[in-house]
Amino acid sequence: MLTILVTGAGRGLGLEFTRQYAAAGARVIACCRNPSGATQLAQIAQESGGRATVHALDVVDHASIERVAREFEKTPIDVLINNAGIGGNQRFGQSDYEAWMRVFRVNTLGPMKMAEAFVKHVAASNEKKIVTLTSVMGSIAQNNTGGHYGYRSTKSAANAVVKSLALDLNRHAIIAVAVHPGWVRTDMGGPSASIDAPTSIAALRKLIAGLTRGQSGRFLNYDGTELPW
Repeated sequence: MLTILVTGAGRGLGLEFTRQYAAAGARVIACCRNPSGATQLAQIAQESGGRATVHALDVVDHASIERVAREFEKTPIDVLINNAGIGGNQRFGQSDYEAWMRVFRVNTLGPMKMAEAFVKHVAASNEKKIVTLTSVMGSIAQNNTGGHYGYRSTKSAANAVVKSLALDLNRHAIIAVAVHPGWVRTDMGGPSASIDAPTSIAALRKLIAGLTRGQSGRFLNYDGTELPW
C-alpha cells in the first residue's frame, strides 16, 4: 500500500488528491490548517475505512510540521506532495510587502521545511518521491505579461528549491520534481479556468506514478511535458 502525505488537503487540489488516492487504496496522511473546519475532508476520511486520516499542519508553523513528522517517525512515506499554496497578486507601485512575505513563507519556505522534516520518511519508502506543486506562472521564460509579482516570484523560488533538492537528495535516491497542475477551477484558479480538479489530479497521479530518477529536478506540466524555467 502506498503512503501519501498531502499538505493543504482541506480544499481544492489537496482535497481531490486525498479523495482519489484514498479511493485507489492508498494510505493518505491529509494535512490542513484547520481540521475542524474541513468538513469535506472529514467526510472523505470517514468513508475511506481508515485509509485517510486528517492532521493539523500549517506550513508556516514549523512546530506543527515537526509535530506531525514525529507522529509518523516510523512511517515510510512514498510520496510527499507539497500542495499547500496561496496567491499573491502584487502590482507594481501597489506592493504589500507584508502580504508578499506571507506568500513566500507558504509557497517557498513551506515546501523546503516539509522536505527537511520528512526526508527520512521518504528515504525509507519504496517510491521515494517529493512532488511540489508550483505553477507555469513561476516560469521566467514564459512570463510575457508581467505583474503578479508575489505569486510569480515565490513559485520561481520554489522551482529553485526543487532543483536543489533533486541534487542534494540524490544520495538518498529521492526523486524531487516541480509540477504545474494546469489552470484549474478551484477557489484560487477561479471559475473560468480550463480544467476541473478531478481531471488535473487524475493526470498528476499518473505522472507521479511514472516518475523516474532521470526526471528528478525537472519542471513538468500535469500532462508530463517539460516546462521551461
